[in-house]
Amino acid sequence: MYRNAKNVGHYMIGKGALSQLGDILKPLRDAGRPGPALFFLDHCFRDGKLAARLPVESGDLLMYVDTSQEPTTESVDGYAARAREFLSGKTPGALLAFGGGSTLDTCKCVGNLLTNPGKAEDYQGWELVKHPAPYKIAVPTLSGTGSETSRTGIICNEAKNLKLGMNSDYTMFDQVLLDPELTAGVPRNQYFYTGIDTYMHCFESLSGSYRNVVVDSLAEKAIDICKRVFLSEDMMSDENRELLMIASFLGGMAAGFVGTVHPISAGLSMVLHMRHGLANCYALSVQEDIYPDEYREFMRMIERQGIDLPKGICRGLSDQQYTALYEASIVHEKPLTNRLGPDFKKILTQENVIERFKRM
Repeated sequence: MYRNAKNVGHYMIGKGALSQLGDILKPLRDAGRPGPALFFLDHCFRDGKLAARLPVESGDLLMYVDTSQEPTTESVDGYAARAREFLSGKTPGALLAFGGGSTLDTCKCVGNLLTNPGKAEDYQGWELVKHPAPYKIAVPTLSGTGSETSRTGIICNEAKNLKLGMNSDYTMFDQVLLDPELTAGVPRNQYFYTGIDTYMHCFESLSGSYRNVVVDSLAEKAIDICKRVFLSEDMMSDENRELLMIASFLGGMAAGFVGTVHPISAGLSMVLHMRHGLANCYALSVQEDIYPDEYREFMRMIERQGIDLPKGICRGLSDQQYTALYEASIVHEKPLTNRLGPDFKKILTQENVIERFKRM
């Protein structure tokens, strides 16, 4: 069966593009969507400097999203409840997200809950969202996750020890605004950890068995740009910050099925509460046998950019924690099958996977 693929409807890119956000938002306020706008901002912007640049009106809601940890089903339910209380039955004119993947995913998932009954955990999986969300606008302030163009909002379910997204066309943003000026102040390590996510999910897609020519083309171009950025002298130059935004944009559209990096990364996020980008780096650092070429190139990038990836993150864990790491990783059957085939458990045995965690 062929899938009828959907992409983001509109996008704007360029230095200073944020100044045109009011023009983008105006017709949504005026024509058929009279409700207030809901602004989701990463909590790192609590100083108010970014908010002061946004077209926030008196009847709008400004929410700061706690991104100290990955989004959870509970946190998404909480933001959705706050939004419903504020709206009091009104339909929002638009939802806008400013931040990295955690903030963007939170906004996407809350959007789904505003038009679909139940809780966040009810929609973890594929094609479970039945009704369109309100109009959503993404303004990334960090590049790499591809959340701005992907059809997935990733959330952690602590009770089930499961990291899984709301995978649906309704989850996607309707408009993306890319302004490379917004990534200028990102800490260097974080810039790398998040940015390299594009490189990883794209090569995982290309090395898998669930592919199509359009996704392959987008992934190949995104990888080429990532190599140009991360093997350069300065990955954070003005030119490279704009290039990485483009790579993330393309990579999000190419984000189909990943491989073995993201499941191992998910285990680290669930058990050690490690942020996604950093967890990906550790996951690939012990998969030289599965992705030998990509592993070598990744290590070159780390060395070239002087990035910290200290060893010993799993030192001193209990047997119970190692088992939880294994279980939170191996549960992701689709991506593991995508890379290793249906017999992936014969390769990634519990002993094999735990040994990898111990080498991190």
